[in-house]
Amino acid sequence: MSIKNNFFYSLVLTASNYIFPLLVYPYISRILGVDGIGLCNFVDSIINYFVLFSTIGISIIGIREIASAKKNKDSLSIVFTSLMVHTIIPTIIACLLFLFAIFSINRLGEYKELLLVGIGKLLGTAFLLDWFYKGLEDFKYITRITITIKIFYVISVFIFVRKPEDYLMYFILTTLMVLVNSLYNIYYCRHFVKIRFNKNHCIQLIKPNLINGLYLFLNSMYLTLNVAILGFVSNVTQVGYYTTASKLYGILIAMYTAFTGVLLPRMSSLCTEQKMDEFMDLIKKSLNILIVFFIPVVLFCILLSPQIVDVISGPGYEGAYIPTAISMLLVFIVSYEQILVVQILTPLKEDTIKLRNSVVGATVGIIGNILLVKAFLAVGATIVWGLAELSVLISSQYFVTKIVGMKFPFLQIAKEVLVYVPLCLLIVALSLYISNSAMYIVIASILSFVYFIVLKICIQKDQLVLGFWKSLF
Repeated sequence: MSIKNNFFYSLVLTASNYIFPLLVYPYISRILGVDGIGLCNFVDSIINYFVLFSTIGISIIGIREIASAKKNKDSLSIVFTSLMVHTIIPTIIACLLFLFAIFSINRLGEYKELLLVGIGKLLGTAFLLDWFYKGLEDFKYITRITITIKIFYVISVFIFVRKPEDYLMYFILTTLMVLVNSLYNIYYCRHFVKIRFNKNHCIQLIKPNLINGLYLFLNSMYLTLNVAILGFVSNVTQVGYYTTASKLYGILIAMYTAFTGVLLPRMSSLCTEQKMDEFMDLIKKSLNILIVFFIPVVLFCILLSPQIVDVISGPGYEGAYIPTAISMLLVFIVSYEQILVVQILTPLKEDTIKLRNSVVGATVGIIGNILLVKAFLAVGATIVWGLAELSVLISSQYFVTKIVGMKFPFLQIAKEVLVYVPLCLLIVALSLYISNSAMYIVIASILSFVYFIVLKICIQKDQLVLGFWKSLF
């Protein structure tokens, strides 16, 4: 299947991880309220730490290893079995540690019911096997099954969650969605592989798995630790503000993550075959897509963040305005960071460098959490998140420049931002005349789309946009 088709399916798949929750979020945020939303997200952040331990670095090395072995069915079966061994053992340990934490930490004991349900999510996430199907570049299958399950999830939420006390039912339905998906994926994989244990190969994967696992864990020190710390030092209301800000970020970053997810197996193959010219061409295309399409979207969302929060969450979420604006800037930072880490360092198997980068990010995150979160609450947590991501970007850029000679595109980004200054001024002026948030977003969206098309197609005649435009029609 072509990169274009894989990108389409991957975009739909990755975006669904955020769009389907967003479909129910306006409803859920009004039914459960900011405290109910904050409670569920606080518990979810605790569970995600144990999920990180159970999956170690499989989500990264799994795609890479499967992509390298997919042309030989015997090798594929050996690789798959080894990866499953590296998933099963940590998952058992993670479940035992999770149960111990629930019954020994008093603060967690307050949420015992939700956390016990979360064991299902822990198991389901560990055995989703997304890495297997992405490594095979079988994005069509995982997209279809995932979308089907999530449609049933959305319908179930609207049927069974009707009052603030239904937060437990909401969490049960969310967990069931992950469990059902993982069970079907496990059942379906028998069409591609058999269990073939190879001790030597299993041992070979220990080092890269641990390095990438530590990399992901350190990243979580500034991604999910903020949520946990907010829940401990303040209250679930502040967690609600912070997680509301992350919703829109999640949708936007999903679009670019879909692209990087498609390119990882292809670029791993190019590195294996020593086709470095093609490898660098894909990097340049990826960077152009980020700058041309994502800069205007990020600027638009920063300007309209208060209105977007009002429409998505309703009244009572005013504390999410500033965190949302900050998180929109992070969309560009993290997307560029993915080019450096996912598209360059991972295929080149520079796992040690990735680990160094995550140490930098984790250090900044921990120090920032200590200094800022208690004082500035949800806003402080978002600032810490941004500083940590920026430090990882700077560190990654340093090593990528040394390895492949690619420098940060300061001039290209500055030029792209400047051409949207007139549009930004126009959008700000509109806010003086339109008070209705939904109407303001619609009118600003139409103006922005027309501005983008006229600028890129009629004035600049941008070849990338023209190519997409022709493909569309």
